[in-house]
Amino acid sequence: MDIEFLSKLVKSVGVSGYEDEIAELTKSEMEKYTDSVEIDILGNVIGLKKGNGKGKIMLAAHMDEIGFVVSHIDKNGFIFVSPVGGINVKTLVGTRVIVHGKDKYYGVMGSMPPHVKKEEKELSIEDIFVDTGAKNKEEVLEKGIDIGSIITYEGDLKKLSGNRYTSKTMDDRIGVFILIETLKRVKSPYDVYFVATVQEEVGLRGAKVSGYKISPDIAIAIDVTLAMDVPDVKEHKMVTELGKGPAITVMDRSVIGNRKLNSFMEKIAEEEKIPLQRNILTRGGTDAGSIHLIKEGVVSTTLSIPTRFVHSPVECIDMGDVENAVKLLVKVLETETLGKNFCKTYF
Repeated sequence: MDIEFLSKLVKSVGVSGYEDEIAELTKSEMEKYTDSVEIDILGNVIGLKKGNGKGKIMLAAHMDEIGFVVSHIDKNGFIFVSPVGGINVKTLVGTRVIVHGKDKYYGVMGSMPPHVKKEEKELSIEDIFVDTGAKNKEEVLEKGIDIGSIITYEGDLKKLSGNRYTSKTMDDRIGVFILIETLKRVKSPYDVYFVATVQEEVGLRGAKVSGYKISPDIAIAIDVTLAMDVPDVKEHKMVTELGKGPAITVMDRSVIGNRKLNSFMEKIAEEEKIPLQRNILTRGGTDAGSIHLIKEGVVSTTLSIPTRFVHSPVECIDMGDVENAVKLLVKVLETETLGKNFCKTYF
């Protein structure tokens, strides 16, 4: 697998609503392997690999990342922020970030030191500020940083022990990576749409628009899920584990995975000896949550990569799970009975 390309994906800028940079990178890579690629009005990248027309299948992975926008700059040059997407405030103090103005400027997130606080309270986003080293507000403004400027986590892809990697934006650049790897390998009889969506982190918005345009017979979202194989997590709360294979979604807050499609994929995984976990989340959702409600309804589910430390700058995955996700998707997309069972345009 192309680790160099994955490194480019995780480093690219793409806060929800500001996905231009990651969209161009994704589009340029898709163009090598698709029959057509377009970027729609909302910013989704839609690549089509044509088959024999007997069915339309949509794979969707979101490009956008969680981040921040500048909400206030005080007279001393400290920057206050509003979150874009779900942010765990506990992960922020001491985090390195990049503030985007005329150029990319490094900053550090901080808060009032606990030993000077008069009373203890739970940290909130209002307590967080970014220090770029500027001495005053004028110096910040001269850099082209103002209200609405975006801020992203700083960091790139790092290899850990064995086959494991850590980076910012694994959620969901690893899904986009799987999208591309599947596109490169698959020879499907169906028309397969490979969609890198926008604004998932703020309400599954890009998937709703692109799904309506495509109107697929089947949709599979590719995303991350919680790997809870860490200390002090009780066994019954261990959603998934690293290295045990990708996970098929039984249910999350946005979708109940289509039971027949899930069973179909599990059967193929068993036949091909591809490890596969089951995923149930009481919080969070994926692009499948929007797509399955389009028009008269779409047969939908989600295939997820177990990920530790989700929505932090150090999200961690096992590349074995990624490889197995690609293998499973290729086998599913190349299976003749998929169309017979699920594609209304097959006959």
